[in-house]
Amino acid sequence: MSSVAQKKGFGAHVWDYLTTVDHKKIAIMYLAAGTLFFAIAGLEALFMRFQLMFPESTFVSAGTFNELLTMHGTTMLFLAATPLLFAFMNAIVPLQIGARDVAFPFLNSLGFWLFFLGAIFLHLSFFLGGAPDAGWTSYASLSLYSPGHGIDFYVLGLQISGAGTLISGINFIVTIITMRAPGMTFMRMPLFTWTSLVSSTLILFAFPPLTVGLFLMLVDRMFGANFFEHTMGGNTIIWEHLFWIFGHPEVYILVLPAFGLFSEIIPVFARKRLFGYSSMVFATILIGFLGFMVWAHHMFTTGLGATANAIFAVATMTIAVPTGMKVFNWILTIWGGSIKVTVPMLYALGFIPSFVAGGVTGVMQAAAPLDYQLHDSYFIVAHFHYVIVGGIVTALFGAAHFYWPIMFNRALNEKLGVITFWVFFIGFHLTFFLQHFLGLMGMPRRVFTYMPDQGWDLFNMISTIGAAMMGVGVILLVLNVLLSIKSEPLNRRDYWEDGRSLEWALETPLPFYNFKQTPLVRGYDPYWIEKHEGNKEGMIYAEPLGDIHMPNNSILPLIMSIGTFIAAFGALYSPWGKQAIAGTATSVSPALSVGLIVVGLGITVGAMITRSLKDDLGYHVHLAEVEAIEKDLAQFRAAGKKGGNN
Repeated sequence: MSSVAQKKGFGAHVWDYLTTVDHKKIAIMYLAAGTLFFAIAGLEALFMRFQLMFPESTFVSAGTFNELLTMHGTTMLFLAATPLLFAFMNAIVPLQIGARDVAFPFLNSLGFWLFFLGAIFLHLSFFLGGAPDAGWTSYASLSLYSPGHGIDFYVLGLQISGAGTLISGINFIVTIITMRAPGMTFMRMPLFTWTSLVSSTLILFAFPPLTVGLFLMLVDRMFGANFFEHTMGGNTIIWEHLFWIFGHPEVYILVLPAFGLFSEIIPVFARKRLFGYSSMVFATILIGFLGFMVWAHHMFTTGLGATANAIFAVATMTIAVPTGMKVFNWILTIWGGSIKVTVPMLYALGFIPSFVAGGVTGVMQAAAPLDYQLHDSYFIVAHFHYVIVGGIVTALFGAAHFYWPIMFNRALNEKLGVITFWVFFIGFHLTFFLQHFLGLMGMPRRVFTYMPDQGWDLFNMISTIGAAMMGVGVILLVLNVLLSIKSEPLNRRDYWEDGRSLEWALETPLPFYNFKQTPLVRGYDPYWIEKHEGNKEGMIYAEPLGDIHMPNNSILPLIMSIGTFIAAFGALYSPWGKQAIAGTATSVSPALSVGLIVVGLGITVGAMITRSLKDDLGYHVHLAEVEAIEKDLAQFRAAGKKGGNN
């Protein structure tokens, strides 16, 4: 009996997910974790908006507001948007390139568990003395003097989580370069695969500066070093440089995969090949390259001088050019197409004007004199939320509807999806459009209250109502997901009927090995080519049916991550830090602090040694079992029952 038809108990399912190295299951874990932190960060945003709904409000205190502000930004960017995009990269990229898994399945699991335990560690700050309160950028001049352990949670949590992201980025670079199906040249890769490759390359170069900055911050606070302490010869501006050398590419790390998702959605529902494919690839690479040339536009007000300001202003204006190329190509793909308006297409149509609005205000900020006036005002809040929400969140919501049939063999409800789109989309514009004018009227960002009768009262109230609508939209999407669990399984390929790339050629539910035979790619949009030549299977094969090699599951990635989690507590409660010495933060004895670090790192290193000494060569699914699995899947599909990826 094949594994397809075997039933597993709850404990077996839990163990399966704790030890899995299957990219499809890791995608589901990224999706679940990212959704959890997205909800947490959304609640933090709502609490801030309720505080600002009326002047002189006392809904939350100033200190709590600073914690909410810091955790909202940190969580949304590092712990929600990034893992949610990794969820779609894990679920779809191996299918798009005709691979059976990623290049390093073990590292894929390790990357997830490091991210997840780092995120949990950061959020324990709410229960262990207070969350970080120096803003999501955690500028050294604020964070060095922040009492308590909030900033220590920030530094250590992001260090662990960032290591997981870096590992995952390297994994996708190797996967895309080395594991493409025969015939899939670079210029035949789908745009989502291209943007995932460039985004992963940005991770490779952008995360080390953040790692260095966090390490220097850690030893400043843990051992009383003075890298950023200006009274002792340090330099707080160095933190800003290190942070933004990471921080601005981070925007493109997030937005490029979002661009890729829309570049998959739009051609399917315009029923046309993506217009200007080659220029889209060129624009993606150029955006990735120029993304490292613009970091100091966040620092126009720090006194870098006219020459530096001018150079970064020009670079910032230049990066708008390849972005504009993409926008025109999307519009020209839609132009003259036989458009089918579905929920994913609604998000795509809403994305284009929303993201353009965010881009235009970004180009405005590229002018250093104007930035000097608008810096740290609500105009900036409006600008980057139009980029992040208008660009990335709309892509995530649209992609959820688009790829749900492949990931879960279910479809999300279209009618409820349309309602969700309009509630969320209208709420988004109500929230952030008026904040441009709040900024122009002089309202500073990061303030927890304001005096009445300055002309800000009505706009703040409307913003809060819009934020509540966005919250309702998210609840409706979650409700749609829950309803889909009880819906009928699809058991089919090409759910949208106009799929173009390889992932749509696979019939759901997918077997754990994805492709029974490696496909042969004969051009860009390979499934479209095969479908229109009358190939019912949607692909031709580069090999005969035979044994399939697959990796073994392993608990070691989780154990390695738990080790870093334990060691982080030893560093957190260090007795040598300035805050511990000043009595503003709790600490433990030197022996206990060092002991936790040694034990934690010992667990991690021990698991690494175990991994290196064990010849884990995976296993083979033999031809007879492959045939049995395919037969079982065919019976499940014919019967309309759930099967497959147990």
